Amino acid sequence: MKAVLPAAGFGTRFLPVSKAVPKELLPLGSKPVIQYVVEEAVAAGCDEILVILSRGKEIIRKYFEPSPDLESVLERGGRTRELEGLRAVSSLACFHFVYQPEMKGLGDAVLQAREFCGDSPFAVLLADTVIHGPSPLADMWASWSANRTSCVALEPCPAERVSRYGIAGGRETGPGHFHIESMVEKPAAGKVPVMRGSDGRDLPPHAFAARYVFTPAIFAALEKAVPTLNGEIQLTDAMAAVLEREGFRGVRMAGRRLDIGNPRGLLEAFPLFVEG
Repeated sequence: MKAVLPAAGFGTRFLPVSKAVPKELLPLGSKPVIQYVVEEAVAAGCDEILVILSRGKEIIRKYFEPSPDLESVLERGGRTRELEGLRAVSSLACFHFVYQPEMKGLGDAVLQAREFCGDSPFAVLLADTVIHGPSPLADMWASWSANRTSCVALEPCPAERVSRYGIAGGRETGPGHFHIESMVEKPAAGKVPVMRGSDGRDLPPHAFAARYVFTPAIFAALEKAVPTLNGEIQLTDAMAAVLEREGFRGVRMAGRRLDIGNPRGLLEAFPLFVEG
């Protein structure tokens, strides 16, 4: 199975350090953030991984590629533990890399994966977001296998924060599983899609939670998506088009999503991922 990790962008919330070090490579304990995301994808059965980069982020590619010179130094020095750890990173999966020519939003970043994915379903994991606890990916792949429709991870969202996220509406079909009927990117007050439980009662708003499984239909929808005023292609707009064409499912995340794209999120993650 294939996974796509968008890791382009300038990381402006971490300036000035992100001018030289991509936010995805900031350390969270003994590993950089993006390695946790890769390991999550691999644990869910993804053995081919495409990382979408922007110019200036070549160091991410270097991190996952073998380093023969360094390996030779470690081997000659008898530093077996360090050598095994180094080789383990490059052997996690079969890695591929592609560049997003212009910063035109998450939708445009995913569109760069079209050739890599071909006619196969694929997972998308935002490379600056880690999950503490169970990943939703296994349930999402199971949902795809059962329904042959795209699937998005969801999490309950406080009403005062819905304007920050993509929000899904629909109905619960089983514990933590949803048939999605509508989705809106950063809805204004009064425009928030309603999610209902299996008993028909209204649930709290449910936001997209940085993990997706898409059918190839997402690419045609992205190509037709109308850019916003700032020139970005919204992934949610393309998802809504796929919803109309072939349906969409949702899985509520059991773990905790931590956005490492901002300093506060990184600080919150440290006590959860760093031992001692």
